[in-house]
Amino acid sequence: MKSKTKDILEWIFCIVIAVILALLVRYFVGTPTEVRQPSMYPTLKEGQRLILNRWIRTTNGEPKRGDIVTFEAPSKFGNNLDTKIADYSDEPTGVFAKFKFYVLEIGKTSYIKRVIALPGETVKIENGKVYVDGEFLNEEYLAADVKTYEKGPFEEVKVPEGCVFVMGDNRGQSTDSRTFGCVPMDKIESKVFIRFWPLNLFGGVE
Repeated sequence: MKSKTKDILEWIFCIVIAVILALLVRYFVGTPTEVRQPSMYPTLKEGQRLILNRWIRTTNGEPKRGDIVTFEAPSKFGNNLDTKIADYSDEPTGVFAKFKFYVLEIGKTSYIKRVIALPGETVKIENGKVYVDGEFLNEEYLAADVKTYEKGPFEEVKVPEGCVFVMGDNRGQSTDSRTFGCVPMDKIESKVFIRFWPLNLFGGVE
């Protein structure tokens, strides 16, 4: 009887350790995900599967222009005209609520977009084109017929320190920094690393 109890406790201990290790890897290193929205078309299509590199969050790294990143969806839109920074005022409070939201990611929504402008740079959208610090941004990753138009109050903005300006490649069907403002870097969760499905498109994503 004691031997069986010991075996059961050992199995429970192993399972708990495995779960903890899996959560640590998922939060700090990387995790798979599935594309569920059309905002990054044609670069990413719905149903494709990716590996996200979360090392950028672990090391407090800064993304580069052109990087495809995921980040926590803002709480509200349109309440930040003065700061030009996405609103995250409805974040959970309390240790368990934060663990559930940030680590287990229960009830959490994340967006996937492309970094367009970095801290201190000025973005301007005019006549269907994007300009950064007055220079036309050549976006070869966009579909040939795609134009970029204003969708909210942030068609021209100087990116605050510690933030980035992001947009989806499918500009007509993307809710992004044009609508909710610039994203704080501490809200960036990961950088897209590899597309592993479908197999014929296996590899890095740019």
